[in-house]
Amino acid sequence: MSELPAVAPRGRLADSDLLAAFLRSRVAMLAALATLLIFAAAAFAPLIAPHDPYDLASLSLLDSLTPPAWRAGGTTTYLLGTDDQGRDLLSALLYGTRISLAVGFASVTFAAVLGISLGLVAGYVGGVVDAVIMRIADVQLTFPAILIALLIDGTVRGLLPGLTREESAFGVLVLSIGLSFWVQYARTVRGSTLVEASKEYVLAARLIGLSPVTIMARHILPNVLGPVLVIAAINLALAIITEATLSFLGVGMPPTQPSLGMLIRVGQDYLFSGEWWIIVFPGAMLAILVLSVNLLGDFLRDALNPKLR
Repeated sequence: MSELPAVAPRGRLADSDLLAAFLRSRVAMLAALATLLIFAAAAFAPLIAPHDPYDLASLSLLDSLTPPAWRAGGTTTYLLGTDDQGRDLLSALLYGTRISLAVGFASVTFAAVLGISLGLVAGYVGGVVDAVIMRIADVQLTFPAILIALLIDGTVRGLLPGLTREESAFGVLVLSIGLSFWVQYARTVRGSTLVEASKEYVLAARLIGLSPVTIMARHILPNVLGPVLVIAAINLALAIITEATLSFLGVGMPPTQPSLGMLIRVGQDYLFSGEWWIIVFPGAMLAILVLSVNLLGDFLRDALNPKLR
């Protein structure tokens, strides 16, 4: 009997239902293109930004509140104008998007690792351990994510008064947002683990003497990651919004390291005085970024849902 020809990974990808569904969805393709462009612009901000917004020595108050280049009084030196400190708004947007994405990715990674670990332990071990973890998750669900982030932010800054805001802002934001989002991962992974733990391959792994940690890491974890990827994609947009909200409220990134939320906060003070560009451009960037990531998350949720195929 002749052997079946091996299918290369590229061929499997080309024939996959996910890629076919992606190519049929114009909304998903546009969202992916917008997300890719924004990610690339943020990643290469030091190379493509015309100015360095972090170099305070290069800022001049004489250049503050300069309008965009196409308006009267504008200049091509500052294509999108400047803010109240004379900072080039285009450069600030690129670097601010970079900070917002970094906080989003780091907090989602932290929340996913914590939630997946607790969900696996709760679903596999069961008993008192499961009850304690799930009751903690139920209690946390009664509080809004913003409130939890504010409480954690205030607690950390109170326990570590010696740290300056510039030194601790990024870590505090990641910890605050990550501890706000772990519950979704834990509940989802726990439910999937309860189903997988009763299957024959897990029972066989127990019979041959594999440790619980090995069974959870090598056998159960790969089979419960599908829903986690969808949650992570959607939570990335939520994490970016949460970071922008905290920065807008004054407990996020410092003014010397402006994120999108901090730029919006600065622009709010000048919205009704005619300097609309300070808030409109950061707000538009945040809206496009969150919308694109959300649309990709919705596409993954529908494409990976077998009930909708």
